[in-house]
Amino acid sequence: MHLRSRAFIAVFSCVAAGLTAQLAFASETRVGEAVVVRNDVVRVAAASTSPVNVGDSMLRDEVVRTGVDSAARFVMADSTNLSIGPSATITLDRTVFNDEHSYRDIAIRLTTGAFRFITGHSEKAAYKIRTPLATIGVRGTILDILSQRGRTTVVLQEGAASVCTLSFQCIQLTQAGDTAVITVTGGKTTIHKSHGSGWNFAATCALAAGLCAVSTYADASPTLIPPVDDGGILCGR
Repeated sequence: MHLRSRAFIAVFSCVAAGLTAQLAFASETRVGEAVVVRNDVVRVAAASTSPVNVGDSMLRDEVVRTGVDSAARFVMADSTNLSIGPSATITLDRTVFNDEHSYRDIAIRLTTGAFRFITGHSEKAAYKIRTPLATIGVRGTILDILSQRGRTTVVLQEGAASVCTLSFQCIQLTQAGDTAVITVTGGKTTIHKSHGSGWNFAATCALAAGLCAVSTYADASPTLIPPVDDGGILCGR
């Protein structure tokens, strides 16, 4: 019985270690990398923050925030480029890999600030961008987005996009320069379309060298950070 108990404990420990590794993989999957960092760029976890440096991984479910006079650019595993201006906050709500260089599903929440979003190799339907006022379906390449309290501005630079309010009033952007503006005043949400905007991300590009460049990430693959010790000796390897 003693030997059987020891064998059971060994098997149980192996299974538990495997589950731990899977949970760690789910929460610590590398989905991108910081390629440009200027001044105060941090990742936020609960009540604490830690600095983001060039070469650092971007992880699933991670919140990133920039300070005043700060900016960053991230390249995702599918070579999507996301540039972030000052006083901005983003969250990777969801990332589901199709393979190691493309996503089946990727959702990015742009809470506040200015952003430039350039799509990568994934199917366009995989991308879902949200602000507090809008949902944005990507059917093209380059979008400039400004999320402010009570207002979201989306400027199409290249390709096409569908911009909708949270109550599903939608506008289609089909030509470079097309702009959708969503505002909330007195509890009433309005959306309108214009061509040519008084704002775009171009002025932010001067904050840091390479902020508005485009990089590929051909060698990206899901990895654990840090690597998980899954009890290989105990499990017979």
